[in-house]
Amino acid sequence: MAMTTGWMLGLCALAASLAWMTTALVRRWAMRAVLDVPNERSLHVIPTPRGGGLAIAIVVLGFEAWLLLTGRIQVPWGWAAWCACALLACLGLRDDLRPMSAPLRFVAQLVICGGWLWILLEPASLLAWGGWVLQWLVMVWLINLYNFMDGSDGLAGTQALLTGLGGGLLALFVGETDIAVMALLTACASLGFLFWNWQPARIFLGDVGSYFLGGQFGVLLTATRAEGHDAFFWLILLGPFIVDATLTLLRRMLRGERWYGAHRTHAYQRLVQAGYGHAHVALCFALLGLCCSLPLAVAATRWPSLALPCLLLAWSLPAGLWWRVIRGKEPLSG
Repeated sequence: MAMTTGWMLGLCALAASLAWMTTALVRRWAMRAVLDVPNERSLHVIPTPRGGGLAIAIVVLGFEAWLLLTGRIQVPWGWAAWCACALLACLGLRDDLRPMSAPLRFVAQLVICGGWLWILLEPASLLAWGGWVLQWLVMVWLINLYNFMDGSDGLAGTQALLTGLGGGLLALFVGETDIAVMALLTACASLGFLFWNWQPARIFLGDVGSYFLGGQFGVLLTATRAEGHDAFFWLILLGPFIVDATLTLLRRMLRGERWYGAHRTHAYQRLVQAGYGHAHVALCFALLGLCCSLPLAVAATRWPSLALPCLLLAWSLPAGLWWRVIRGKEPLSG
């Protein structure tokens, strides 16, 4: 069944409203079950519940299940995508309630992402195996970098809102309506959650939210690729997060630090420590996305031959800003 523009707008408005209401309910539960107590590495100063991303996952997965059952989403990989993202949300929720060891989390992520990509791609040749492994690593990294970047009020939710909106509109441009609907639902559910997560945050995203959002964008990226389109626009839209997380990780590894441990050396963390408010940092990332990432993503989609140069340019500006920020006074590190 075809989805009209008005129908899609109504669906998105409903998703945002339900996410707002569901986050309120999740917050009441999280106040008792998943309270984040500040420590020396935290950027917040009062105990705050986490796990608010559960509301995003419930709303997005609920709508996607309904769309799949009613035939409004008809892609053959629809239920596999749904299961992968649901499992990642469950993994994150388990980690919120009772933290797991890093190796166990990583293995679980590898299995879930590997299962999704096996169903989606079914590699048969050596070249196909190479592409499968590369996308596998990219997807797992998206999940973890989203988790690393979830440490400031409004930041991860704002990135999800902009990436979902931009990616959804560009998916429509290339004719992938089903992918567009999934992306727009993610964006609108993130908007509803942002009401509660904006500075001062009344609830945090938590692992359930960061795993789900990272996994959802990984699914959308790989599905776009499997449908025969360049997926560079997803990597461009996620550029600010990819650059900050990746360069910070590499820097910590080169310095011999315990790179997988908690720390406060991301660019966004340094900005908050330097006195910029959480809201200002989130708005700076949003401005970077709107003024740099989005136009380049549009250009990469409109002119595929320019996709790689657009990607490199989209990552260059955040990389330059990252370098400028980390040259400041050294904060507490792990």
